[in-house]
Amino acid sequence: MHSKMDELINKFNRRQARVSVIGLGYVGLPLAVSFAQEGLHVTGIDIDPRKVNSILHGESYVADVPSDELAPLVQKGLLTATSDYATLREADAIIICVPTPLSKTRDPDISHIIAAANEISLYRQPGQLIVLESTTYPGTTEEIILPRLARDGHRIGEDFFLAFSPERIDPGNKQYNIRNTPKVIGGMTPNCLRVATALYSLIIEQLVPVSDTRTAEMVKLLENTFRAVNIGLINEVALMCDRLDIDVWEVIEAASTKPYGFMPFYPGPGLGGHCIPLDPHYLAWKLRTLNYTARFIQVATEINASMPLHVVNMITDALNERHKAVNGSRILILGVAYKPNVADTRESPALDILHLLYEKGALLYYHDPYVPQLDLGTFSLTCSQLTDSLLSAMDCVVIVTPHASYNWKQIVRQAPLIIDTRNATGKLGNTLNHIVKL
Repeated sequence: MHSKMDELINKFNRRQARVSVIGLGYVGLPLAVSFAQEGLHVTGIDIDPRKVNSILHGESYVADVPSDELAPLVQKGLLTATSDYATLREADAIIICVPTPLSKTRDPDISHIIAAANEISLYRQPGQLIVLESTTYPGTTEEIILPRLARDGHRIGEDFFLAFSPERIDPGNKQYNIRNTPKVIGGMTPNCLRVATALYSLIIEQLVPVSDTRTAEMVKLLENTFRAVNIGLINEVALMCDRLDIDVWEVIEAASTKPYGFMPFYPGPGLGGHCIPLDPHYLAWKLRTLNYTARFIQVATEINASMPLHVVNMITDALNERHKAVNGSRILILGVAYKPNVADTRESPALDILHLLYEKGALLYYHDPYVPQLDLGTFSLTCSQLTDSLLSAMDCVVIVTPHASYNWKQIVRQAPLIIDTRNATGKLGNTLNHIVKL
């Protein structure tokens, strides 16, 4: 007699399994599409009816998922979407891809994970695999999800299977996608790991199994804490170089010629996005519950959070040298997305810079080819058309996000004063006295 584990693995291998993906954002939708492309029947679940309706009409709202890839899967019946959690009864595998933001006090908000786990507990069936992909603190899978599934005598690793596999989506990355990005997987038991690897092996080239779910959860936090801390270091080096009258970009370029022992990071106006500014707080919060202070994280957070104010001070000083005040000056922000060539503004340092300049009375404009409107709470802005006349009419142009579509020669030629926080104009030479670089 075959075990539930063997039956489930056989279903995966025969492409006869049904997969449910809870949360259809920038992580969940590409994952759902990838499984559907392998011939599995996939049901996406999201509480946002606009996302559900968009998918049912074959229209993608995620830049990394073209509509011409999504629509055929919907038409063939391989992919559908709903807000009804009762469909979980039909699933063989359930993958949780819900958001995990920070609260106003910068503590982890795992309410979406708890809500998803509660729904799964209502509709679960014997022999299902449940995987959490949402970024969270070490212990979440074991402490939050497992107790909700192990009720009524259900045995982990025999009656159901539970794993954690951190998402590694990099929006806008043309080189690495779900298929060719190695996938870390940690199971609650060895059987859980076997089942989870059987599922993900259908769509991912290289799997990286680890000993347990806590280890897998820690892997994700290390990846992004590593980046946050090193960006904090190079931002502080940039502040040091400013005081020493040294070009930090030249320093980094020269240091990068060392063939070992050095990895270049680059300064900027602050951290943005859905991972790097947030994930270290998950780790720091967990350690505080164990009476331990994550000192590197604390220092890096302080430095990175100070960078928007540093940029505003650069703008103020540069205008002062031209006998102008920020109050009443026309200032254009180039790029408000958190990274180049995407439309995502979450945690973007451009938002903080705009707020600080607004409080100082600046007349604000912005251009971003991916963001037509910007709601900043106390005020809102509409993307300006980037023309020679707009650039020349500004008192200051601030480069925050260097989208590939920008014509830096045009911008340098027309703008009377440029604050370049990304060294976007570096290749045009360092002798232009109307450019101030971070």
